[in-house]
Amino acid sequence: MSAKTVAIIMDGNGRWAKQRGFKRTHGHKIGAEVAREITTHCAKRGDIKNLILYAFSTENWKRPKSEVDFLMKLLYKYLKEEEQTYVCNNIRFRAIGDLSAFSKKVQKQIKHLETLTQHFTNFTQYLALNYGARDELKRAFEKIEGSIDEQSITKHLDFSGEVDILIRTGGEKRLSNFLLWQSAYAELFFSDTPWPEFGIKEFEKIMESFEKRERRFGGL
Repeated sequence: MSAKTVAIIMDGNGRWAKQRGFKRTHGHKIGAEVAREITTHCAKRGDIKNLILYAFSTENWKRPKSEVDFLMKLLYKYLKEEEQTYVCNNIRFRAIGDLSAFSKKVQKQIKHLETLTQHFTNFTQYLALNYGARDELKRAFEKIEGSIDEQSITKHLDFSGEVDILIRTGGEKRLSNFLLWQSAYAELFFSDTPWPEFGIKEFEKIMESFEKRERRFGGL
C-alpha cells in the first residue's frame, strides 16, 4: 500500500458556530480539536505519509481584526499545547506559507516544534499558515536561478510533493488558492459536513472511496 499525501481545507468553522448561537471563534476552537483528532488518526494508519491542513490563508487577513487576533492566539496556543501530541504519536511538524507575517513569538514556536519533531520521518503534519498557492508560486519563481522547468519550480515550492487526496469540508466546492500546483492530479472530495463535525468515520469513508477510484494521470 503506497504512502499517500492528504490535504484538507478545513472549512465551515464560523458558519457552524453561528448556526448554533455561538461566536465564530467558538467554531475555530472546536476545529482545532478536530485537527488534532484527524492528525493523530492519520499518523496511526500507516499508509499516509503527509497530512496538509489549510489553517490560515493569505486572504484570511481580510477578516475582522477581532477574529484574526483570536486566530493568532489560538494558533500559538495550539502549537504550544500540542507538543506532547506530536512527540507521543511520532508526528513530524512542518509549517508552509509566508511565515514572516506572524509575530516573533509564533515564529519561534513554529521553529521550536519543527526542530523538536524533525527526527520523526514516517508521518508529517503540515500546517499551511499565511499560505496561498499563487503566493507560493511567486516566491518559488523568485528563488529560481537559470532555466525554468517543472522540476525547478517544484524544487522551490513550500511543499515539493504531490497531493493524492484533497478534501474540503463545509459544503463549498472550490480550491480557494490551496496547493494548486501540487494538486494537478489529486482526487477531489467535497463534504457538506462543517469541519467541527467532521470525524474519523467520514474520513475513513473518503479513504475507502479513494481506493476504488482509478487514477490515470492523463493516460488511458
